[in-house]
Amino acid sequence: MKRCNSKSHVGRVHSIESFATQDGPGIRFLLFMQGCVASCLYCQNPDTWNLKAGFDMTAEEVLSKVKRCMPYIKASGGGITVSGGEPLLQMKFLVELFRLCKMNNIHTALDTSAFYNKHDEKLLQKLISATDLFILDIKAADETLHKKITSRPLDEVIDLLKILESEKRPYWLRYVLVPKLNDSKKDMQGLKKILTGLKYCEKLEFLPYHTLGKHKWEYMKLKYPLRNTSPASAQDLKKAQALLRKG
Repeated sequence: MKRCNSKSHVGRVHSIESFATQDGPGIRFLLFMQGCVASCLYCQNPDTWNLKAGFDMTAEEVLSKVKRCMPYIKASGGGITVSGGEPLLQMKFLVELFRLCKMNNIHTALDTSAFYNKHDEKLLQKLISATDLFILDIKAADETLHKKITSRPLDEVIDLLKILESEKRPYWLRYVLVPKLNDSKKDMQGLKKILTGLKYCEKLEFLPYHTLGKHKWEYMKLKYPLRNTSPASAQDLKKAQALLRKG
């Protein structure tokens, strides 16, 4: 690709979806960034883990593609959502991209698991200022279980939650419900404890665990950790919601 500006930060991109409907309000231009430092047991995109894979794009190149989609994005009250992988590993690029989007009145959302370099706190503050909505994944409410699922500490998620609360930024929380892994009464009690007192969380979504990404693990010759776990059913979700309400 031709570079629009030699001074622009280049982002390492995994893929693009131009008509997404489940990743923020309205119809979204969905940008998947390459690279992740976690290794979640049920990751549906293990091909995003490698930081050196994917392809390069500048913020201007992404914006030009978003603009082509603006008729239906604007009509639906949508915008751009950046996901991954873990997008917070490429904060310089995100800050530049989202600033350009805000200059063009495009709603910005960031889908993250909060796995980022703590030395990038100043960059994070700039990114928060340019982000209209955070979509934050929480994999488990127990420290030991969270590390088992993701290989990362739960504190990283809690710390970002505290930052978003202190900055008074709106966010959604997402919890992938995995039968017999993170759906017990104890799990829901822990989740309710985390939710208590949050003022800027606009909603919590339970996402059902599925095996749609299993074939990628097999293609990459990786052993799928949850090969004996059944997908979460509608009844599983209702049970978890009931347990969460009871606390």
